[in-house]
Amino acid sequence: MPDILGNIHSIESFGTVDGPNVRYVIFFQGCPMRCLYCHNPDSWSTDTNQHMTAKEILKQYESVKEFCKGGITATGGEPLLQIDFLIDLFKEAKTKNIHTCLDTSGILFNKNDTKKFDELIKYTGLILLDIKHIDDNEHRILTGHSNKNVLDFAKYLSENQIPVWIRHVVVPDITFNEKYLKELGKFLSTLKNIKALDVLPYHNMAIPKYEELGIEYKLKDTKPLTKEQAIEARDIILNAIQNV
Repeated sequence: MPDILGNIHSIESFGTVDGPNVRYVIFFQGCPMRCLYCHNPDSWSTDTNQHMTAKEILKQYESVKEFCKGGITATGGEPLLQIDFLIDLFKEAKTKNIHTCLDTSGILFNKNDTKKFDELIKYTGLILLDIKHIDDNEHRILTGHSNKNVLDFAKYLSENQIPVWIRHVVVPDITFNEKYLKELGKFLSTLKNIKALDVLPYHNMAIPKYEELGIEYKLKDTKPLTKEQAIEARDIILNAIQNV
């Protein structure tokens, strides 16, 4: 059978914020979400960017593996849009003892049909799970989608004991809200596989990219979150986890 082709947006050979250690980061093309603060709007479209096979990607990784000692990270876009290729890539990587990490929103998870996910997690060393908003209605406003699949995915990963780093972007007037941060903490307290919590302060550095693409940036009047506010948000989440 011919090799599965992945639709790849770009590759970064020195990623320092995409999992443990320095990593080889593969950005997948295509995403169903339309997060208001997304910093990669050029990755939304599912139109073909560049086609690559798993073997081609890992051959490139071999040339820089001395610098990327952490392994590879699949991000996007949304890698789960190309789950067959993702499985192929991670399976191939595991045969070479390369650590695999998936950065995902989990939006495409379906708890009634987990066959492909059951296969994927066999080859996945770590998942960076982006929980955009704990409130379903607010999640719809922020991303255009319900968060039910996301939370179901988090539970599924916990049940299967797949290591997870939780990522949560804190945005003034949207997620920088004590009620929602406490609710997030309470939910996270039910999971048994969390290895880290990354509270990421909102920034607006993507505005020039939106202007270049002719896309309206709907949060242009929202100020970046301060470092102090990010610490406050993280403390609220952690206290809620501990108090359950």
